[in-house]
Amino acid sequence: MTDYSDGFDHDSPRVAAVNWWIRMRAGALSAAEKAEFDAWRAADPANAAAFDDMAEMCGFVESLAPSRQAEPPRAATRRPSLAGVATIAAALCLAIAVGFGDLATWLRSDIYAGVGDRKSVTLEDGSRVELDAHSAIALHFEPGRRRLTLLEGEAWFQVAPDAARPFVVEAAGGSVTALGTAFDIAIDKGEARVTVTAHSVAVASGGDSVVVEEGAQSAFSAERAARAPETVDVKRATAWRRGRLIFENKPLGEVLAALGRHRRGYVYCIGEASCARRVTGVFDAENPAQALREIEAFLGLRAIHVTDYLILLHG
Repeated sequence: MTDYSDGFDHDSPRVAAVNWWIRMRAGALSAAEKAEFDAWRAADPANAAAFDDMAEMCGFVESLAPSRQAEPPRAATRRPSLAGVATIAAALCLAIAVGFGDLATWLRSDIYAGVGDRKSVTLEDGSRVELDAHSAIALHFEPGRRRLTLLEGEAWFQVAPDAARPFVVEAAGGSVTALGTAFDIAIDKGEARVTVTAHSVAVASGGDSVVVEEGAQSAFSAERAARAPETVDVKRATAWRRGRLIFENKPLGEVLAALGRHRRGYVYCIGEASCARRVTGVFDAENPAQALREIEAFLGLRAIHVTDYLILLHG
């Protein structure tokens, strides 16, 4: 079975639906693949709804393409290559799937940094927020509380003191309350990671709470209480603020997902073995194309440039 790994969370019904749609467009599914698809579709009504919506959207967009009836008939047909129908379908449908998600996030946000665009904003209370690329925040300031929600991505907060109005950032089903603080929060696959760069914060999640001191890091999710704080290299953990992306023994799929926040278009690694290759290095966030070339050379991969916005890496 071909694996179209791409760094996205394939547990998401929407993205998994795109993956299945691409496989079908690449050719008839084997009996085992058909059984896997049927099981996935039946496992959750959200899966079936996501696939039906994706097929309808992609079918509509394809219907807008110029007709090819004038071409002479071919004597024989064969399964289209990955660089043909499947990759064009990937470009089309992932643009739809991710694009609609981006639009929904943008509509919910008050501060938004697009792909490849870091942003620094001073809030009405004098606090400062720096957003990494492809990140979004919603503001809910109230008379007795300064509440924000990190919707996506990563942000660093430098909080203006105001004992009468606590500064609280909600993320991944938990909350981080500043205790006279500067801190960083990143969301990845439903989990939030908080790194304290000055003073301390109180983290509440999963029915419990913990205080994270300066120079330490913790992580949490809606179902899981914050883990015990660990000492970290703060400059390394917040290297994105200086335009650097640092990876240490990270799988290629995860690295490509991070680079995707800084590059317009899509980069996929093909095959489980390729996507599991480990990457260590320091890269320029403002030059993701060079980072991809360095990774390609270091891992001995080949790149197929289907378009300027769609690149496939394989071993």
